[in-house]
Amino acid sequence: MNELEFRPWRSGDDLELLQVFGDPRSPQAHQDRTMLRENSDAPFSRTLVASIDGVAIGAGVVFASSLHPQRLWLYVEVAAEQRRSGVGTALVAQLRQQIPADQVQELKARYTVTPGDPATAAAGFCKALGLGEIQVSRDVILEPGALAEPVFDTNDRVIEELSTGSVELTQLVMDFYNKVHEQWDPANMTVGSAQRMLLDEHTGAQAALVLRDKPKREGGVPLAFAVSYVPAREDAPSDVLVGHNPAFSDDQVAEAVRDMVAMLIYQYPVKLEVDSSMFILASLIDALAGVEQATVISTTHILASDAVA
Repeated sequence: MNELEFRPWRSGDDLELLQVFGDPRSPQAHQDRTMLRENSDAPFSRTLVASIDGVAIGAGVVFASSLHPQRLWLYVEVAAEQRRSGVGTALVAQLRQQIPADQVQELKARYTVTPGDPATAAAGFCKALGLGEIQVSRDVILEPGALAEPVFDTNDRVIEELSTGSVELTQLVMDFYNKVHEQWDPANMTVGSAQRMLLDEHTGAQAALVLRDKPKREGGVPLAFAVSYVPAREDAPSDVLVGHNPAFSDDQVAEAVRDMVAMLIYQYPVKLEVDSSMFILASLIDALAGVEQATVISTTHILASDAVA
């Protein structure tokens, strides 16, 4: 191999590297490529392009997130014909040198397994870097009628619609997000960032439901919630965020989460993103997958340099 050179990201590299990498293999891979960007100090971000004889063959980035400040995100991609030749490892070494002493030094990365892509190379690369798994996230399609429609006539619980701009909903989403990330990637989600990242119109959020222990006028509080998003294609299942009120124990909200999901899939399929830290929902998905009523369409593995073995 001729000498490997590194340079900062510059305008036009996205188009040049698209020719080198080809189309992304999954929506997650497409999203990962958007991490490649021009350098910035606030928020911290450093991107390097690897080239041979002036021809780009790979790129990598490390960047900070105010939402998850404990680690820097790492993303590296190398042209298929140049993999397993040390280019990716060299990129990571160069990127580590770009991290100033006053920044966090720990890294996290991810790779996604789909039916058409086992991501074997990515998994091996992460292992070689010494990254350990901290989370598994699945995209799952649930079939209509997989759960019996819940009955509310025999108890005080009610389903209510909420505006996606509702302060109550925003607070609930914020608390749930921070809770399910607490043990593996602590989050600093605020009411403002919850709105901006998960509930604003530009996110595609279009409707929200809450299941209360009794009507709000009687002092009822939310047990579970669901936010639906405009699907990527007209014929695709709606993406739905399902969560619960973390002020209650798992045992106290498990039935509410199950009933919320049952309501969602009574007539139509839906797509959920389920982290393994979402214990109630993950257990429900496991049970439905066991009877072929849930289909895992992708599995994303998240790894970190400070993972506990």
